[in-house]
Amino acid sequence: MSGFSRRDLVVVAASAGGVESLRALMAALPGDLPASLLLVLHIPPRGGSALAGILDRAGPLKAAPAVDGEPLRHGRVYVAPPDHHLLVHDATVRLSRGPRHNGHRPAADPLFMSAAIEGGPRTLAVVLSGMLDDGSRGCALVERYGGAVAVQDPEESLFAGMPRAALDATRDPEVLPVAEIARLIVRQSGMPAGEEERVPDPQIERDAQAEREVSLFLRTGRPTTPAGDLTGFTCPECNGPLYETGIRPYPRYECRVGHVWSAQTMADGQAVAVERALWVAILRLEERLRVLDRLTRNSERRGHTHSVQRFRDQAEEIGEALETMRMLQSRIGGFEDDLLSS
Repeated sequence: MSGFSRRDLVVVAASAGGVESLRALMAALPGDLPASLLLVLHIPPRGGSALAGILDRAGPLKAAPAVDGEPLRHGRVYVAPPDHHLLVHDATVRLSRGPRHNGHRPAADPLFMSAAIEGGPRTLAVVLSGMLDDGSRGCALVERYGGAVAVQDPEESLFAGMPRAALDATRDPEVLPVAEIARLIVRQSGMPAGEEERVPDPQIERDAQAEREVSLFLRTGRPTTPAGDLTGFTCPECNGPLYETGIRPYPRYECRVGHVWSAQTMADGQAVAVERALWVAILRLEERLRVLDRLTRNSERRGHTHSVQRFRDQAEEIGEALETMRMLQSRIGGFEDDLLSS
């Protein structure tokens, strides 16, 4: 495509602190926006579907939970429901229960990658407040396929991790406060808010890895061994072997199931997995202490002095190990906080 191009496929992602940014964005967009807007917010699997209603009331644009297979229409906002990835394919909305990306479902990268492949130069990717770096890979792909990227000013974001990661991963992003991002969307979607910018004819080099991942989410492809080197790491989600599939300095790690991690999100996932394992160990040690206490009391009633001492010695060792585990658990929690604030 060359000449004037309307960017009428707008994809938006946010995480921590993102509801405030999303409401501000929706309040600044007109109800007759000549673009389709697809939106992902990191929410827990049972987080409910109140977000669409909140955004629908925030401004004149119609917002609703996305429905698998519905056609894309201008002037509509499609909100990813809990525990589903949101994608776009063949001018329709698609939902997927595919593998978590960066520890999330819904996640930003699957939406952004599918939009890049679907819309090419028609795509505008927007990253708002959030922690870590989900969406950065998708932003890079949007640029690669001729689209544009807008990032909420990190100084305005409640959490700057996602905006900063998107800035690091892209060549020419627009860095703006939310109100200016809304004006950019209006302008680039073809509304009479200023002259449209000329979009160059991109010499697109297809990204086979990203297209394979999107095909898995859309169930048009079959799981295969990732095309990369075995790392010796295991997936924090399923404990399967991880392959390095990204391009330095932005490595990606993928397992055979299809879970994909950036370096940052994998470190966060590992911290969560280690903390979970430590809690299991702590519970088992506490149970062991209770059993030893019962054995000690039973031996005392029977006058088995040697058994009493043996059980007490074991309980002392278990108690020391338990204190060590609790100390490690508190430190791991601190490491996780450091990762999330980066």
